[in-house]
Amino acid sequence: MTAKTVGEALVDGLKARGVTCVFGIPGVHTVELYRGLAASGIRHVPPRHEQGAGFMADGYARVSGQPGVAFVITGPGLTNTLTPMAQARADSVPMLVVSGVNDSATLGKGLGHLHELPDQHALAKTVALTSEHVARPEELEPALDRAFAPFAIGRPGPTHIQVPLDVAGATSLNGISKPAEAQTAPDPAKIADAAKRLSAAGKVVILTGGGAKTADQYLQALAERLDAPVVQTVNARGLMHGHPLTVPASPSLQAVRELIEDADCVLALGTELGPTDYDMYATGSMADMAGLIRIDICAAQLARHEAELAIQSNADAAIAALLDALPGTAKHSEGAARAEHTRAAAQEEIGPDYRRQVEVLNAMRDTVPNALMVGDSTQPIYAGNLSYDHDRPGGWFNAATGYGALGYGIPAAIGASIADPSAHVICIAGDGGAQFSLPEIMAAVDEGLPITFVIWNNRGYGEIASSMKAVDVAVVGCDPTPPDFAATAQSFGIPFSRVPMTPQTVAVALQECAARGTPSILEIDIPGPVPGQE
Repeated sequence: MTAKTVGEALVDGLKARGVTCVFGIPGVHTVELYRGLAASGIRHVPPRHEQGAGFMADGYARVSGQPGVAFVITGPGLTNTLTPMAQARADSVPMLVVSGVNDSATLGKGLGHLHELPDQHALAKTVALTSEHVARPEELEPALDRAFAPFAIGRPGPTHIQVPLDVAGATSLNGISKPAEAQTAPDPAKIADAAKRLSAAGKVVILTGGGAKTADQYLQALAERLDAPVVQTVNARGLMHGHPLTVPASPSLQAVRELIEDADCVLALGTELGPTDYDMYATGSMADMAGLIRIDICAAQLARHEAELAIQSNADAAIAALLDALPGTAKHSEGAARAEHTRAAAQEEIGPDYRRQVEVLNAMRDTVPNALMVGDSTQPIYAGNLSYDHDRPGGWFNAATGYGALGYGIPAAIGASIADPSAHVICIAGDGGAQFSLPEIMAAVDEGLPITFVIWNNRGYGEIASSMKAVDVAVVGCDPTPPDFAATAQSFGIPFSRVPMTPQTVAVALQECAARGTPSILEIDIPGPVPGQE
């Protein structure tokens, strides 16, 4: 049997840990990392830019529940991927970035080698949960173990492995170790305490974050048992769609804050209580949360906010345990009426412009049920993040909260589609944000993915222009000329349509796009002057 190289052993290690797809652009510094890829059965998807590789890995991870993996070259490949890594860290998305690095003997010497950084490893450490340097062949398998451990234990995020050029082609000395097993069981004594507190409370409100997005069935049973409205942050949207107790609205809204503050016990499930969800208007405060019980998989996260009771656990396991510990009879605290009042007040609070945009989102959802709706930072996404009820748990996600990276939507939608090829994907990007990553659409063409790329064309950075005007700042830099999206679609060889911003016309056009089952561009033309030129 021929001995394998470290590069080949790396691919074997990824496959042994369940990796079935990687996103990457090969280069001379990663040739050895690709040596075993073709024969491994692992799918390789080439983006047009390494930032696209990272965002594709992010979208893939959010939909599949498995780590998204990106292969990038030394130096610029890694630096181009740092932005997606930061977005993944902000949103607790499991992502592994594998990069090359210069020959071991040259590191840190500033000799001017191709792609050289002063200290690439240290740079990656500023963003990654862990960054592993494989200095010798025997260090590969332990490095893989440490890189994958955060995906099974605690709050996930991006990790990084770098392999020097001279090590990647060396003979491997490792076998394959057993991956870390997830730890999810909550403390029974704390569950009993939580059940006692929840039973004694007069009005309970449940707050849900991305850590609860797989718990839909358990969550509904818990909410009904407690007669508790369920507030969903952005990454929890799609839970309990259409249920009388659901409150798919931002806890930054005053209407939702009043609901929370009216409760005498608040149960927070898998939410970091971060300001981009709970204080997006930068008031410097969040809603008061009486009797706060927090459940989170990350001990460090639990320590960041005071709570009357903190339970370290996976949300699914904790909710199941709570259901067993609570009395079998349901509470009666007018939960549905409280939720209905809050939903209506939230819609009123967001104002007429955002309400019109949410009506378009509703039309999209109803036209293509159970779609994955992936967004960039653009006006209808901001509107939806404030108040919109999606019909699929985990099916609404975007980069407009947390790290807030522009250019996310198009590549993330591609990763999402690869993770679930049975779902139609609707990518919503503004004309400005789309220009960050427009070439990535060709990856969707190459892979034949059923994605409708919706371009919300207000001919500039409309949301930023509105923010500048709101504080009496002269609007500057908000009117980059958009490309001709019809010509762009033609150059990509995909269908194109343009419609005005009405629910009816968008629904008809989207139905046609979805029926094709191929990539297409749907431009929604927003009337009005160019930002800054009113």
